[in-house]
Amino acid sequence: MHPFSSEPFIFAAWALLALLIFFTYVRGRSGATQALPLPPGPKPVALLGNVHQIPLEYQHRTFDRWSKQYGDIYSLRIFRKPVIVLSSAQAVHDLIEKRSSKYSDRPQFTMFTELMGWYPNLSLLPYGDQWRLHRKWFQDAFISTSVLDTYRDIQQKEANNLLANILDNPDAFMSHVDRYLGALVLEVVYGQTSTSLDDDLIHMVEKASRGTSAAGGPAATLVDFIPILRHIPAWMPGAGFKRKANEVRSLVRDVHEIPFGFVQRAMAMGTAKPSFLSSLLEGVGNEETLSQDMKENMMGAAATVYATATETTSSAIVTFILAMVLNPDVLEKAQAEMDRTVGSARLPELEDRDSLPYLEAIIQEVYRFNPPTPLGLPHQSTEEDEYRGYHIPKGAMIFTNIWTMTRDSKLFPDPEVFRPERYLRSEMRNNAEIGDPRSIVFGFGRRICPGRKFGDLSVWLAAASLVWAFDIRKARDSFGQEITPTSIPQSGTVSNFAPFQCCVRPRTQQKASVISRLRGDRSA
Repeated sequence: MHPFSSEPFIFAAWALLALLIFFTYVRGRSGATQALPLPPGPKPVALLGNVHQIPLEYQHRTFDRWSKQYGDIYSLRIFRKPVIVLSSAQAVHDLIEKRSSKYSDRPQFTMFTELMGWYPNLSLLPYGDQWRLHRKWFQDAFISTSVLDTYRDIQQKEANNLLANILDNPDAFMSHVDRYLGALVLEVVYGQTSTSLDDDLIHMVEKASRGTSAAGGPAATLVDFIPILRHIPAWMPGAGFKRKANEVRSLVRDVHEIPFGFVQRAMAMGTAKPSFLSSLLEGVGNEETLSQDMKENMMGAAATVYATATETTSSAIVTFILAMVLNPDVLEKAQAEMDRTVGSARLPELEDRDSLPYLEAIIQEVYRFNPPTPLGLPHQSTEEDEYRGYHIPKGAMIFTNIWTMTRDSKLFPDPEVFRPERYLRSEMRNNAEIGDPRSIVFGFGRRICPGRKFGDLSVWLAAASLVWAFDIRKARDSFGQEITPTSIPQSGTVSNFAPFQCCVRPRTQQKASVISRLRGDRSA
């Protein structure tokens, strides 16, 4: 979302006043000119910086174009805020990972945290003790293999439900993917079992997520750079951002409070299932000892898992489906491998993963071809630093352009071609620089996604199940002509595709019968 995308001209008077205050404040704080220059970049203008050069949509593509002009590290200004853009895996490794103590903070996310109420949220928390607490909770629940193994039955059950739902109504495959992830995360986080496609909790989270996305990404609205604007009344002309935030805020509060209340009541009655949240509550012992502050932290942690895991993982699964529609030869190779390894009598399981190298290569290419978060979430420097003879100011916003890294032709030749073969051993011997895109798309340093292993397993199981069960082809119009969906995703913090048509049919009657038995098991 562009900082000026909300009623810019009506808002000009308020914005200009706040800009002048902000400019004076920052100017008064700035010290002597640094001896080292900032990295090169497009020329800023007074007050605005480079805001006028950043488009309303697909900012990562503009950043990609600038990287070709200025290199893999360049600088911008958003108003008076210094911005450093890193566009290579090497630059990210040198700074975000090797110097992680300086680059693990986050900028201020006023729109998301203060106005919408997504707080506390691990992804958005500043670097400090509260972040460490949330990080420990997430690592305990989603990193170790022994803990991940406890989720396998839930993942398998919901993958089976996904197939049964698609068999019933193949045209609604995108909704079924959302339901698969919503039900999976709902049970893992809260111990609640989804019993229908119209589960109220799942729809509640979907509405909150859609409303949040419609208001723009983190650090992408005017109020994120001029926090004083949060105090203007929502009824004022030009305060559209405030009205959008108010619409979402009550939904976000419900996402935090309603499922939390379910778990508390279930624990009091002794009927709670093991879950991420129940384990946190058990850790404090008696409910009377649970402080309001700790309660808010637990509610925020659980809501963070539920809201963020579903959207990014859905992006990857839908990208997989689209890639199979556009590349039928890839699907045929994956199906042949599946038939040799798994056969027709049973569904694939997570234990089969190591025996399906071509499918593994497809998953890697899915992450590379459409990284779920093309620009990631910005980091912030906590100290002055020097890199390659350039000055990096304290408090600079640091973008890692994941999109550009996944288009690096040295690492990934012919980057606009969907080609899983690039990850097979035979090809990697010819290009030793090729790496696993998962080392890029899940973030970096101390801010790497702690749920990456759980999300990746969920993507793989859905993809494997679809390959086993269905032929996925282009749909045809009323004249019998193939309908080719676009391979360009919608603009946004999370890279999602607009709804598209495709033809999804069971590969054989035997497989359809196996899936039908799953449907019978669900209703039993």
